[in-house]
Amino acid sequence: MSQAPPTRDEANAALRSLRPSDEDHLEFGQRTPLWVQVVKWGLILLTLVVLGYVAQQLIEAGHWLMVSLAAFVGICVLAVYATRRAVPAKYLLPGVVLMLALQIWPLLYTVSMSFTNYGAGHLFTKEESIASIEANSVREVEGSFRYALNLAVPEGADVATGDVAYLLTNPDGEFFVGTLDGLEPLAPEGVEAGPTGRIISAPGWTTLTPQEVNARSADLADFAVPVLNDAGEATGGIKQVGLSEAFVGQPTRVHDPETDTITDQVTGTVYTPQDAQWVPEGGEGGALPQGWRENVGFQNYTDAFTNPTLRDGLTKIFIWNVFFAAFTVASTFLLGMAIALLMNDERLRGKAIYRSLLILPYALPVYVTALVWASMFNQEFGLINNIFGMNINWLGDPNWARTAVLLTNLWLGFPYWFIVCTGALQAIPGDVREAAAIDGAGPIRTIRSVIMPLLLVAVGPLMIASFAFNFNNFGLIFLLTEGGPFVGGQAQIGSTDLLITLAYRLALGGVTPNFGFASAISVIIFFLVAVISYIGFRQTKALEDVN
Repeated sequence: MSQAPPTRDEANAALRSLRPSDEDHLEFGQRTPLWVQVVKWGLILLTLVVLGYVAQQLIEAGHWLMVSLAAFVGICVLAVYATRRAVPAKYLLPGVVLMLALQIWPLLYTVSMSFTNYGAGHLFTKEESIASIEANSVREVEGSFRYALNLAVPEGADVATGDVAYLLTNPDGEFFVGTLDGLEPLAPEGVEAGPTGRIISAPGWTTLTPQEVNARSADLADFAVPVLNDAGEATGGIKQVGLSEAFVGQPTRVHDPETDTITDQVTGTVYTPQDAQWVPEGGEGGALPQGWRENVGFQNYTDAFTNPTLRDGLTKIFIWNVFFAAFTVASTFLLGMAIALLMNDERLRGKAIYRSLLILPYALPVYVTALVWASMFNQEFGLINNIFGMNINWLGDPNWARTAVLLTNLWLGFPYWFIVCTGALQAIPGDVREAAAIDGAGPIRTIRSVIMPLLLVAVGPLMIASFAFNFNNFGLIFLLTEGGPFVGGQAQIGSTDLLITLAYRLALGGVTPNFGFASAISVIIFFLVAVISYIGFRQTKALEDVN
C-alpha cells in the first residue's frame, strides 16, 4: 500500500528542520579564528578614524554637506561590515563609494562649474573680492610701528601650497599670528626668537626659507592680515615689507555697503559692480583685477556655439577630433590584425621573438615615445627628413602636423590591436577555416567572410573603447605638438587641437584661465563621446547574430 503524500504543514516543518539553527550560527561564529575578528574590527575602526579625521577637516572648512556624506559613509561601513548580513553589500560598498568619489562627484562638480564664470579674476566670492581689494590697497599709517616678521605655514602643511601666516612680534616683545581671519596672540611657550625679536620657530608652525618665500611671491603679494575693530569690521591691515618686517596700514580703497561701491580715496575714482567686476563709474579706465564668481547660466554654452571665432574653431576641432579618433582606430586595428594574421601562420618560425619585438612600442611609456617622434619630425635635424632627403616642416605646417600625429599614433596603437587580434584569432576553431577551404574559399575570401565577422564579435566593444580613448588622447597631442601649429595670428585654437587639449588651454594654459568655459567644453565632450559610444554599441549588437 502506497504512503500518503505529506500535508503542507508537514512539508514546511521538514524544511524548517533543514535550516541552520541559531545554535549552529553561534557555533560557526565560535569557529571563526580570533585573528580574523581582530583584523576585521581593526580595519573597521581604522576606516572610521580616517572618516572622522576627514569630517573634522571638512568642519573646519565649513563644508557641512560633505561632513554629512562622510558620516553617512561611516554608518554604511558599520551597518555592512559589523554584521553577518548584507553579504553582497560587503563587496559592492567599496566600489560604489569609489565610483561616487572618483567619477560621479567630479562629473557633477564639472557640470556645476560650467554654469559659472569661475576663472582668472573671478576666483572668489563678492565679499572676498572686496576684502582682497581693500587689503591690497593698504598703505602704511604714518607714525605707526613695524612688526618683526617671519612667514610660516601650519605644521605638516606643504610649504608650496599651504595657507601662509605671519608670525609677528611687536615692539613690546609680544608674539602674534596673523592670518586672513585676523590677528591672534601667540603663546610664548616654545617660541624661539632672534635678537631683533623676529620669531625663528614656533610650536605648530613651519617657517619658510627665503627661497620658499620667493617661490610664493605671487601668493604673498595679495596677502594681508586684516585689523578688526570691536564690531568685527576691518579698519586696516598688516602687510609684509621685505622678508623681516610688516607694517600697519589702512586701505585707500574702501567699500560702502549702502551704495555697494568702492571709492579710491587717493584718486577719487568710484567703482561699481558690473558683470562680476568692479568697473569705474564713468566708464573710463580699467576694471579692478579682483572680480568674483557668480552663476552665469548657459552663457558658457551659448558662447561656445554663438561666438563666431569659437564656433568656427570648435567646428574645425570637432571634425578633426572625430577623424583623428576614427582613423586611429581603423588604421591601428587593420595593421595590428594584418600582423596578427601573419604571426598566426603555423609555417612561420621564431614567432615568439617577433611578437616580443612588435609589442615594444606598446610597452614603452607614451611620453617617451611621443618626445622621440617629435625630435624625429624636426625639420632641420630630424631623422625622417635626413633619411629620406626631404625638407618637410612636419610640425609647422597644419596638414603635415596632422599627418605626423596620425603616424605617431599608428606606431603607438598597432601593438595593442596586434595583442588583441592574436588572442581572438587563436580562439577561432580551426574547423571553421577547414570548412571554408572545403567550400572553395581562398585566403582573402576566408578572411573577409569568415575570420573578420568572428573577429569583430570579440573586438567590437574594444574598438568603441579605443575610439573614446583616442577622442580624448590628451597626452599624445600635448607632447607631440601642444595642439599647434597656431595659424591666423591667434594662440587659442591649434591645427592639431582636440577638444580636450582646447579645454586644457582654456582652463590652465592661457594668460587668463577660464575654468567655467573649459568645464562647459568638457561637458560637451562627455555628451559627444556618450552619444557616439551609444551608437557604436547599438551597431555592435548586430554582431551577436554572427556568434
